[in-house]
Amino acid sequence: MMSRFEPTVKNYERERIILETIKDNPDLHHNGLITLLVPKYMAKTTFEKSKNSLIEKEILFVKKKGNMKFYVPTPNYKEKSQQQLEQNTNKAFHDIKLKIKNLDVSFPHKDVDEKILIGTMFLKSLLQTDTGFTILDSIKNPKKTLYRDEHLMIQQLISQLFKIIKRDVDYELIFPTIVSHHQVNVPQYDLET
Repeated sequence: MMSRFEPTVKNYERERIILETIKDNPDLHHNGLITLLVPKYMAKTTFEKSKNSLIEKEILFVKKKGNMKFYVPTPNYKEKSQQQLEQNTNKAFHDIKLKIKNLDVSFPHKDVDEKILIGTMFLKSLLQTDTGFTILDSIKNPKKTLYRDEHLMIQQLISQLFKIIKRDVDYELIFPTIVSHHQVNVPQYDLET
């Protein structure tokens, strides 16, 4: 038996349903969408949250005609999303380089929980940034690594982060916790299969 609080459809599925409905009914205004989707696929508040998420991600934009709102898929979304990914990845890359540079001095002065939080956050950010460059590589030219220098620098920053952690007096508490938190980010191999 499913609890009423458990989602029956995940967020991305809700967004897909909204996008598909807009595509199939381009002349349908806001209230018309609600009539088609609520409560058959989702609650009204869920519709509003999912629709707003699509607008925030710039997948949809609002077109007003009189006092009615229409939702239109963003033209050139593919190009715009690639530009946004590139901007966000580059900003994150430069930001994390600066922060890790200063980490060597500030890290030893934090309490254990802060050290774990900082180490986990930095490792997560480095892995996400590397993933961003990998996606950009595969979009731009899947046969060539265009962001080779950035990938190498991230590898060096991860090494630098682990060196800072290994030198710390609380290493035996910090390191296993950070590594166990990131187990979901590394491939798992099951000998049974």
